Amino acid sequence: MNSLSPNFFVKDINQTIEFYKQLGFQLIMTVPEAGQDLVWAMMTNGSVTFMFQTFTSLGDELPQINRNYGGSLLFYINTTGLLSFFEELKGKVTIVKGLEKTFYGATEFSILDNNGFILTFAEDIV
Repeated sequence: MNSLSPNFFVKDINQTIEFYKQLGFQLIMTVPEAGQDLVWAMMTNGSVTFMFQTFTSLGDELPQINRNYGGSLLFYINTTGLLSFFEELKGKVTIVKGLEKTFYGATEFSILDNNGFILTFAEDIV
């Protein structure tokens, strides 16, 4: 295996793109390529890649996918510059867990994205 790129199922692609731009992600690909009725998008920030897809684009192809808000997942993202990133995000996003030093040595914080997913950002700060 070489990589993992989660595909988030979302209600509003355009709103999701704008949210993730606040986190420093860049839009690199969409379907369709132009226009307002996007059904899929790929965004990256460093070596982290996320894909976003509308529930409606699935039709009946994958009925097993839960079509509820958010999910029972937590995306754990290692980063650098955590403290300044935290300061940059305060007041712009919903922080569900503030800065904390964990028992395993990482400093981390967690936010809620606009689709109900939890993103935890962590750095080993000496």
